[in-house]
Amino acid sequence: MSARTSDKCVTVEGRDIALDPEGYLIDMDEWTPGVAKALAAQEGRLLTEEHWEVIEVLREFYRRYEMAPAMRPLVKVVGQTLGAEKGKSLHLMKLFPESPAKVAARLAGLPKPTNCL
Repeated sequence: MSARTSDKCVTVEGRDIALDPEGYLIDMDEWTPGVAKALAAQEGRLLTEEHWEVIEVLREFYRRYEMAPAMRPLVKVVGQTLGAEKGKSLHLMKLFPESPAKVAARLAGLPKPTNCL
């Protein structure tokens, strides 16, 4: 990833992890579950097992397609992977109310999904 510098960061285990102006990791290789927890804590969010399921689905999607999915593909892949009940927009909005595709991608250490404002 890019070696850009940033004034924004999250501190995890004594290390400052650089973030872009929107809060996404500048270097995706720095992602760990601890980084996800720290990013969530900055937002006042506690990650539950359901959050982690979606984060793992997103990370697998990225490994396979080298992109973070926008909302419609996210709903589809979550439904295919975790079942029809979890693969619904309402379920994802409950977990990530602001914008499921953007927030979940940020917590998963992925770039901002294309086609997301």
